[in-house]
Amino acid sequence: MNKKNYLAIFAKSFNWAGFFLPKKTYEDSAKLYAFCRVLDDIADKETDLDSKIRRIDEMRNFLKKYYNADNIEVHSSNENEKIAHDVITLAKNNDIKKIILEDLIDGVASDLKKRIHIRSIKDLLVYSYRVAGTVGLMMSKILMVNDRRAFKGAIDLGIAMQLTNIARDVIEDKKMNREYIKPDFENIQATLKLADMFYESSFSSIQKIPFRYKFSIIVARRIYRQIGRKILQKSNMENYERSGKIYVNNFEKIYHTIISIFDLILVYLKEIESHQRAKEHAIISQEIDLDERI
Repeated sequence: MNKKNYLAIFAKSFNWAGFFLPKKTYEDSAKLYAFCRVLDDIADKETDLDSKIRRIDEMRNFLKKYYNADNIEVHSSNENEKIAHDVITLAKNNDIKKIILEDLIDGVASDLKKRIHIRSIKDLLVYSYRVAGTVGLMMSKILMVNDRRAFKGAIDLGIAMQLTNIARDVIEDKKMNREYIKPDFENIQATLKLADMFYESSFSSIQKIPFRYKFSIIVARRIYRQIGRKILQKSNMENYERSGKIYVNNFEKIYHTIISIFDLILVYLKEIESHQRAKEHAIISQEIDLDERI
């Protein structure tokens, strides 16, 4: 029986961009996304808080048990354990440090509270690194990146996408007693402005990604950034609330894929810039040593 392709089912924008990846790289990306999805489902779909905490602890313990084991063969009918096994194998084959996977689990675990109430930029950045910057960093390893500036850019792109998610999901999160930002349009705009700073910082580092992977990352970056621009077009909270889930439709994806060709050309014309988000990385590093992860 074939494994469920979580990337194709749940991540339409990423799956679209994944079309431009080599088959093996797409499959590895899908394995990473499946693991992220399992963690998200534990945090979002379970109703009992104690059950959520127990299941996240099980995933954390599974990682500790098998990451450093010589033999990580897992004979289990549990789909989540199979997915965890796949991502551990993926991590070991691509020199992904265990601490990065632990950061991801810690980020999801931080949602396991009766109420989330983030108000400081530091807490917002640390959370965004844990749940998404980690994914950018792991993806860069899967894409065989070997450049420190590019790793920082990968973290930035992950953070930018997470900030976009937060700006998009304010109403949905509020129903789950989660406030990553204040639920008003002014703060949504401010969050998207911060996201744009991280999108910009991620761009020139794409030069350091091997050629056969560049276009896929450029497409993913452009399409996801467009979600934020569509949010801003709502202009006020009333329109935002009425719009429901904001996404990029297939026609828009085709358009932005074509425009991405010009982004690809621009990447080659643009000089590699020094890292623009050093200040924000320093804020994150007050709690998490990013140099150790990179």
